[in-house]
Amino acid sequence: MALEFSHDRPVILIRQSAFERVGLVRSAIDASYNLTDEEFHVVEGLVALGPLPSEDFLTRLIEDLEASGLVYFDDFFEMSGNWPEWLLLYARGIRGQAT
Repeated sequence: MALEFSHDRPVILIRQSAFERVGLVRSAIDASYNLTDEEFHVVEGLVALGPLPSEDFLTRLIEDLEASGLVYFDDFFEMSGNWPEWLLLYARGIRGQAT
């Protein structure tokens, strides 16, 4: 199952193996960012945080992920939501590779 992205709000994608490697836990992320069940998904080796409530959360979340030991682009990536509303994007991890 692929993840679907909104055109107007950012999402952070994290490799599930990297998320687990640095010891991140959902409860801490939920507490810090007030995420709902609809804003936290684990699908096919990817952890998706978002759509985030606002752009303000994005910079802080990236800083927190890097402080936890994750590396931008290698371990996580940001889907800005900066594309036209007529475009629908999906993502999923690559099977057979450690995501």
